[in-house]
Amino acid sequence: MGRALARSRSARIRADHTVTTTEAATEVGWRRVCALAEIPRLGARVVQAAVGDVAIFRNEADELFALLDRCPHKGGPLSQGIVMSKHVACPLHNWSIGLENGRAAAPDEGCTRVFPVKMEAGGVFLLI
Repeated sequence: MGRALARSRSARIRADHTVTTTEAATEVGWRRVCALAEIPRLGARVVQAAVGDVAIFRNEADELFALLDRCPHKGGPLSQGIVMSKHVACPLHNWSIGLENGRAAAPDEGCTRVFPVKMEAGGVFLLI
């Protein structure tokens, strides 16, 4: 799968939006950022936040993961990488980054920040 296809699987949204009734009922700090259907399977969605861009990934099992959208190696946009099970391949140098812990697979070293993410009633919620 080429870089162009990986880019087509990524989209940008903003985390600062109007609070809805559904969101008001959620736990404090959690923000609804999109619907699950808006994140392509084996793809990512980028959310702009005060900490920087956060990539929300969806794997083939519909599990969700959220990482700071920067590879620990050279800062490549992980959201444009290829999702494989519970890892994403950085589009710049093919480093494999764990979606659960943000760590680079050996022999590479480094990690990126992980954020809590959950799905409720078809919506995706992020804790930043």
